[in-house]
Parts: sequence; structure tokens; C-alpha cells
Amino acid sequence: MTDQPARPPQPPAEGSASPAAFSRRLLLVHAHPDDESINNGLTMAKYAAEGALVTLVTCTLGEEGEVIPPELAALAPDRDDTLGPYRAGELAAAMAALGVTDHRFLGGPGRYRDSGMMGASQNDRPDAFWQAPLDEAAGELVAVIREVRPQVLVTYDPNGGYGHPDHIQAHRVAMRGAELAARADFRPELGRAHEIAKIYWNCNPRSVVEEGFARLRAAGHSFPGVATVDDVPGVVPDSEVTASLTGDPAYAAAKSAAMRAHYTQIAVDGPFFALSNDLGQPLFRTEHYQLVHGVPGAAAGVREDDLFAGIGEMVGMEESARIEEAAE
Repeated sequence: MTDQPARPPQPPAEGSASPAAFSRRLLLVHAHPDDESINNGLTMAKYAAEGALVTLVTCTLGEEGEVIPPELAALAPDRDDTLGPYRAGELAAAMAALGVTDHRFLGGPGRYRDSGMMGASQNDRPDAFWQAPLDEAAGELVAVIREVRPQVLVTYDPNGGYGHPDHIQAHRVAMRGAELAARADFRPELGRAHEIAKIYWNCNPRSVVEEGFARLRAAGHSFPGVATVDDVPGVVPDSEVTASLTGDPAYAAAKSAAMRAHYTQIAVDGPFFALSNDLGQPLFRTEHYQLVHGVPGAAAGVREDDLFAGIGEMVGMEESARIEEAAE
């Protein structure tokens, strides 16, 4: 038996945290609901528990996803086409499991529609995220960046991890948004320019992925088949990984709970999970990153264990300024 969600999906919550109340601020940009929990659930739970502001921007509602539970099959895009709002509820439940209170949809819920897999006819819909003019979509993100003023941004690599058009577009929007947010001449009505200190791409070291599949093949599980290393997004040589985050086992438990909340898309079985293809893969309890912008916070050849490493002095200065401003 695969695990069931801890509670029914709830309506999506509005971002309610005041950025000025937080000295550390992390922004994540993802394509669909569930991508954040699979890729960064432990990271998000860790920083939220440590008192950082964790802001998630999801670019689509995931309307074109395949529905796993038979009892929810009518949600599918070729039937009632109500999967998007349902997945927004799943996302809200996942964020509650991770302790994240600031989650938003790019441009508002439903502004950009899921584009489907690469080459699908849905790619050509005028409202598909894949069709969105880059600077228009990036401008929506600039507004968030200038409001939240994150020191750290996390998103996908240029291939979106595995070539999905929405993941590729999310990468482009995140990187362009970071660039434009730092330019004082770009849409000053969106707020004061802000430069993000560090940008990371999600990745998975090959040795860790191979070891995970070895565990999966040796263990009992409920899935009809097993995926392969090539099915895991963002697999890179170990030498390309610059940061690895783990921590309290509660963070891994929160990640598992968040993934279970995405009940239409993910089946979780203990330390393993499957997507709609029913092929088991490891549920990673350490998350890995590649620093692509900013100064490393560790010596050469040593992986960071904190995405904010190396910017502590900047954070401290901002905190002092915030305290002084509040006192005036």
C-alpha cells in the first residue's frame, strides 16, 4: 500500500509573511505544484523551521498532469479539466506540511497554463507558459523579488532538469527575473532594485542516485516497476555539486508528508515514491545544489551545508538596518 495524504487538500493560502521581519530570505521558482516538494522539500522545511522566510513561486497550476487515483480521474484535462484548482489545494496542504506560509502563483493563479510535455499540442496554446513572452513573465517575478528581497534563489538548470517545457521556461524566467530585478532602469514602479546574492540550480549527484536505486531494488516496495538513473532530473557528476543539505530527521519527514499531499501526482511508499508511470524511485533525504551565481561559502572542493553560507555579514547588516528603521 502506498501512503495516503495526511488530510484533504485545502484552498491555497495567500503569502502573508512580511519580508522585513526576516533576516534570511529564500526564493524558489518551480513549474508545477509538486516540483517543490520533490526537489526542495527538505530544504524548505529546514529553513522555515530555522526562522527564514521561504517564498515559493509556482508558474502554473499543473493542469496537464496525469491523475494517479482512479477516483479522481474526472479531474483530468480531457474530462472536467479541473485538475489545476485541485492541485492548488494540494500545494497548500504541502506547504502546511513544510511550514511555509508564503507561496504564490506567477502572475496569480491560472495566469499561465501548464504546457504539457515537450512536443504535445498543449505547447501551442496561447495561454501556455511555454508561449509566455520572457520579459513579461520575468516582470511578474521581478515584482516578487523586489518585494521579498531574497538573498538566495533556487531554480532548475537550463534543461529544466529533464526537458519539460515549463521547467525550461521556469529556469529562463527565474534567471531573467533575477537579472532584471537588479536593474534600476527596469520598471521602477515594481519597487527598488534588488540583486540576489546567490543563485543555485537543483541537481542530484550520480553516486547518490545510483546508491538510492540499489536500495530500492534490494527493498520491498509496492510499485510495479523501477525507474532508472536516467529518469531522475538533474543528475550530474559528483564534482559539480557545490552544496548538500540534510539535518534534523523531522525535515525529511516533512518532505515525505508534503509529497503525500500531492496525492494526484505522487504515490509515496516509505523511502520511495512513484509518479504516474508507476516506476519506483528513491525519495532523497539529502538535497543537492550547484552554485551558479555568487561567492561560495566554503573552501574550494568543499560542499556548502548552508545556502546562505558566505553572506552572513550582509544578512547581519540588513538586520541591523531593519532594527534601526523599526526604532525610528
